[in-house]
Amino acid sequence: MSLQGAPAVPFAPEAREPIGAVILGGAHGSLAVARSLGRRGIPVAYFNHDHPLVSLSRYTRRTFRWDGPDAPEALDQLLAIARDGGLQGWVLLAGGDPEVRFCARHRAALSQLFRVTTPPWEITRLSDDKRRLYLHAAAIGLDCPNCFEPKGRDALSRPDIRFPLVLKPAAYGEPNALTMAKCWKVETSDELTRLYDRATALQGNSGVIVQELIPGGGESQFSYAAVWRNGVPLASLVAQRLRQLPVDFGFTSTFVETIENAAIERAAETLLASLNFSGLVELEFKFDLRDGRYKLLDFNNRAWAWIGLSPAAGVDMPYLAFRLAAGQDAPRQRGRAGAIWMHVARDLASAAQHAMAGRPKPADYSTCWRRPLALASFAWDDPLPGLAESPLAIHRSVTRRAPALLGASGAAARTACLAPKGP
Repeated sequence: MSLQGAPAVPFAPEAREPIGAVILGGAHGSLAVARSLGRRGIPVAYFNHDHPLVSLSRYTRRTFRWDGPDAPEALDQLLAIARDGGLQGWVLLAGGDPEVRFCARHRAALSQLFRVTTPPWEITRLSDDKRRLYLHAAAIGLDCPNCFEPKGRDALSRPDIRFPLVLKPAAYGEPNALTMAKCWKVETSDELTRLYDRATALQGNSGVIVQELIPGGGESQFSYAAVWRNGVPLASLVAQRLRQLPVDFGFTSTFVETIENAAIERAAETLLASLNFSGLVELEFKFDLRDGRYKLLDFNNRAWAWIGLSPAAGVDMPYLAFRLAAGQDAPRQRGRAGAIWMHVARDLASAAQHAMAGRPKPADYSTCWRRPLALASFAWDDPLPGLAESPLAIHRSVTRRAPALLGASGAAARTACLAPKGP
């Protein structure tokens, strides 16, 4: 039975002591997970190696420092801390892409101590390797952007190449300028050659994809978000990314709204059913005005940045994922349309860019506060993360130095790497 806005089901563990949740890394998505569970009295432990935002939440009971998923001793360190901290049997949730890869690759070892929510590596690698994702999607009849994997500079002279396009890593491994930027926009053939040389120096000849840039901004981008179990959806919603940063080629959602879209649901369900998927998932699509098709862009099997929108839409996905991992059942639910998620500071910047570019008038903010609304970092019952976010961002942009990002600060590099200059 399909339920919209179903009431929360009380947490009733079988064990004498309630199990909790361990969150590995992440920022806004992980913060939303901590709040979802903490508000229900579920203890939350956060393992931090990079971003302290989640540790500031009143719902994060304990924060542990570890060296991160890419450290040589990451697995042994995590297991030792968890044993010493009495976290045996807790639900393990990955908050970022490196943590997803870590949990998938070490799933067997982690499952000896935790209830792991990350799917096995043979499924998770689809989110990590665009070549595999697009091949699988095409095999089951889904539309994807046109792309190819050049085997050298000579392949860049193909007559079917149309600009603008993007260079993307075929798979995400060690952090570097390309993997951290996610993709580079390319406007000309000369720029393609120059950026391809830089990309292959980072990724190798078999690690770079040339992909068409589907026209349109955030308003053309849609997501299907859900919790699945054994190839069947238990909770789902469809959302539209109305604004983003940068406005034409955004990496970051700033204003997201839940909608009804049966075509997106059908495409997403086709993909996930073919994988017999279980767990949290967000699939990204872009509508191509040139042929009227929705095309699969990305596959995230972790807590995404705006997962906090799901409770506002009546389906608390972090809690449902926790229940399933804890061996409890949950009713089938669908999110209602009209709920909003917003990162206020970034969305004001995005709205200003839209206005300067003569774009259609941004949403009236006065009406947003009268609708179901979730904010990226601020909450009245948990204000500290929202109050501290801007100072934290400034501090990180000044002090965080990453050699992999060509000496630029982490925050600045994401923008700088969009179209890097120089040799």
